[in-house]
Amino acid sequence: MSRILYDESNLPDLSKLKAKCYDDPKAAEGEEPIKRIAVLTSGGDAPGMNAAIRGVVRCGLNAGFEVFGITRGFHGLWKGEISPINRRDVSEKLQRGGTFLMTARSKSFTTPEGVLKGAKMLDVYGIDALVVIGGDGSFKGARDLARIGIPVIGIPGTIDNDIASTEYTIGYDTSMNTAMEAIDKLRDTASSHERCSVIEVMGRKAGYIALNVGIATGAECILVPEVPYDFDRDVVRTILDGRNSGKHHYIVIVAEGVGSATDIAAKIEAATGVESRPTILGHLQRGGSPTLRDRTTASRMAVQAVDCLINNRFNRVIVEKAGKIADVDIEEALAMTKSISVEEINNAGRLF
Repeated sequence: MSRILYDESNLPDLSKLKAKCYDDPKAAEGEEPIKRIAVLTSGGDAPGMNAAIRGVVRCGLNAGFEVFGITRGFHGLWKGEISPINRRDVSEKLQRGGTFLMTARSKSFTTPEGVLKGAKMLDVYGIDALVVIGGDGSFKGARDLARIGIPVIGIPGTIDNDIASTEYTIGYDTSMNTAMEAIDKLRDTASSHERCSVIEVMGRKAGYIALNVGIATGAECILVPEVPYDFDRDVVRTILDGRNSGKHHYIVIVAEGVGSATDIAAKIEAATGVESRPTILGHLQRGGSPTLRDRTTASRMAVQAVDCLINNRFNRVIVEKAGKIADVDIEEALAMTKSISVEEINNAGRLF
């Protein structure tokens, strides 16, 4: 039986709708139990996504669900790239980075008509509920499906750790360790040549990778998009003070949302006379085998997602709070905000 609430003749403005909330256990009364579920990964890939897919598939099968995999995210859903997935399909995937279901951006899915077509594709395959593994943008797509009647569960997978409803997102630990190891190597050569290394890490709107990697590598300066900075005071003066006290190398960590490492390195060299070299780590941070934390967190979140489906507690985002895995209403989750504070940057500065 179709769960879609609208068709082309009465499709409303989705921004004026709200997904059904299941905070009250009675909200699911009268609803038929689900039998078929699908899982997709969307947005930027993150180490640990494969562990989450594996967890959803194996727990789902153990719960008696038929499980389907959707390739290429919402774009694949829109095109109907949907196939059954079994235990063997997810075997030997736990340790692999990236996502074997692949991911893609979908402009079509940003429109109400695109969302409706995606929902109809789920209907074609008789799928009752969808698990979406991704970041904030992916959750907005899931929420839009929920607003027209498709039960959804979101699992946070993004290296940026910028989803406000959860303290941790899958992929964050691996990406920080990858960046830290690269910066440790760059420090060796910066010291040998008495240079300043300006290292650009990922984080267009969120500086969590930059902040924590900067602390972990003993960077002299950390620049994040959430906190304004004064170039002369926060960068030039810090490097000059270090040189005047006998330092011979300097590390400046820049989140990509702040600006170009190349431009900042040129400005530092012009202002201080210290040879400055930019390094952009880029998508190196997305790859690699996931750490223990990302594998276990992804697996635990997958179990919670399937528990929500078993109990007809739909339209949820899986979260980690104080070390425990829980779930919150998707509309509530997307209304939350979080940001790095000036105090956090100042505290990091006390370690320089």
